[in-house]
Amino acid sequence: MNDRLRKTLTTTALIGGVLVGWTAIAAATADAMVPPDGDFVDVPGARLHYVDTGGTGPTLVMIHGLYGQLRNFSYALTQAIGGDHRMILIDRPGWGHSTVEGTPPPIETQARMIADAIDALGLDRPLLVSHSMGGAVALALALNHASKVRGLALIAPLTRPVQAMPPVFRGKVPPAPLRGLAAWTIGTPLTTLTGMAVANQIFAPDPVPADFGTRGGGLLTLRPSAYEAGAFEIGDANRALTSMVPRYADITLPVAILYGADDHLLDPAAQGADTAQAIPGAQLTLMPGGHMLPVTHPRETAAWLAAR
Repeated sequence: MNDRLRKTLTTTALIGGVLVGWTAIAAATADAMVPPDGDFVDVPGARLHYVDTGGTGPTLVMIHGLYGQLRNFSYALTQAIGGDHRMILIDRPGWGHSTVEGTPPPIETQARMIADAIDALGLDRPLLVSHSMGGAVALALALNHASKVRGLALIAPLTRPVQAMPPVFRGKVPPAPLRGLAAWTIGTPLTTLTGMAVANQIFAPDPVPADFGTRGGGLLTLRPSAYEAGAFEIGDANRALTSMVPRYADITLPVAILYGADDHLLDPAAQGADTAQAIPGAQLTLMPGGHMLPVTHPRETAAWLAAR
């Protein structure tokens, strides 16, 4: 081995070691600052973290979006809903403190896991409340496990294939064989360096709360598992939705869709209005605001939910 090659390999190994160390420290710090808030329920293929607020009133099951976690709802929306509602907030499979066996599960499998959790917790046809990518999971549940819920309340949902990847996610979808390596090397440093700029784009035009990293669970995006799950879901969503859209006319559950008219991440017309027209009886409501309505407009979102 010549000196140049030896130096190159040594440098590469050192850089790789630094990146892995950075990732491990960031992940441990995120876990310490955003620990589990609730309990766990085992379903086939996953162990799901959830929070049960208690209460004897109507039950809501709430599932978050891409790069999200159940604190996206507990940040402000659960308090705004209040009353005697029983709210079950779930970290989707592979996100937050929920774990899965093997690789990240596709949208349809996640829907089955949520349906299994509803059974395991003994819930009687709750209202399924979802945000963003959680909307795709909720619609898959409505198509394949409709008897488990009484209806869908979709907040800024992803409901249709996206032709062009939002700029905010570029660089987060390496080729499948490289996702594990990327997650443990460049993923966390990239997220650390660009995190605030990305958050500003996702929340726009609304401001990002200063405490969203902890109170909203945002710091958990620094873990390699989040990078890997996100890379998979961004690529998988179009596949799943392409097969789901033609079936929307078969949905018989009540479906309500809420969108911020100023959403900078997803198109309210394509993702909201077009889908509302495709689902029999579905209703679309537009309100001022961006994509993160459960965090930025909790009282208005709670008022909308109260009518469901």
